[in-house]
Amino acid sequence: MSTTDNDTSDIKKAAEQADGQEIEKNLEDKKTADAPESLNPEERTPFIDDELRTDK
Repeated sequence: MSTTDNDTSDIKKAAEQADGQEIEKNLEDKKTADAPESLNPEERTPFIDDELRTDK
């Protein structure tokens, strides 16, 4: 199991090994997120009972 000291050193190692040019290139790419998947009727459960809603 890792400890806080190990986590800190892992973060430090990652920061030291980071390639600034590669990071900049990745940030410049205009990547789009995938569209959300459609929900089936069973998954379309309202979080709030419609009768209790006051925002309609």
